[in-house]
Amino acid sequence: MSTSTPTVVLIHGAFADAASWTGVIAELQKEGVPVVAPPNPLRGLASDAAYIASVAAQIDGPVVLVGHSYGGALITVAGVTENVVGLVYVAAYVLEEGESLGELQGRFPDSPLVSNLRQAMYPVEGADPAVEVTITPEAFPAIFAADVPEAVTKVLAVAQRPLAASAFTETAAAAAWKTKPSWAVVAGADQAIDAEVQLFGAKRAGATVVEIEGASHAVAVSQPKKTADVILDAVRATS
Repeated sequence: MSTSTPTVVLIHGAFADAASWTGVIAELQKEGVPVVAPPNPLRGLASDAAYIASVAAQIDGPVVLVGHSYGGALITVAGVTENVVGLVYVAAYVLEEGESLGELQGRFPDSPLVSNLRQAMYPVEGADPAVEVTITPEAFPAIFAADVPEAVTKVLAVAQRPLAASAFTETAAAAAWKTKPSWAVVAGADQAIDAEVQLFGAKRAGATVVEIEGASHAVAVSQPKKTADVILDAVRATS
């Protein structure tokens, strides 16, 4: 790939970390594509998006932002950063400007995820403790990663990164897909974000959609090659 090849910035979602991109990173590196997988703070839509925007802005040259799950909401906002040239949604929420995750999800029946969230408190400097959520470990394999080997899901279940509950009610300050081209990987058997929710947002954004039948929410883990192929499409189209 040439020097004008965009850098791919992979944003993980809730209940996961950047290691969930391991297989996708290997596929992109094999093709000579520069890639960065920063940590997602998971503390709130506006603050997380500001962090992702700052990561993108400090990269020399064009950037393709890739967001999994809640990470999709973040790239929707952070994607207005000047050097971002494309957006890729992976089993993700694609928000409209002024819309929250709760509002988008609320248009559709609840997924099994909703009834299997566990609440905990975390300290906030200068304020009352706030609520964060994880998926109950026993429900995690079926909801998050049904097509991933059980031994792997047991590790992922105890290594979850919690999401601030406030992230569900904060609204998106921008919708970068209105001015940037977008692609979407829809996980056909997703039990965390229903495929209908993913499709609705992707179609509204005018994204180029690739649906992977039978794929769980952890599609980047179970289908790294197919996921990377869509990202590579975006890289080629924006090079």
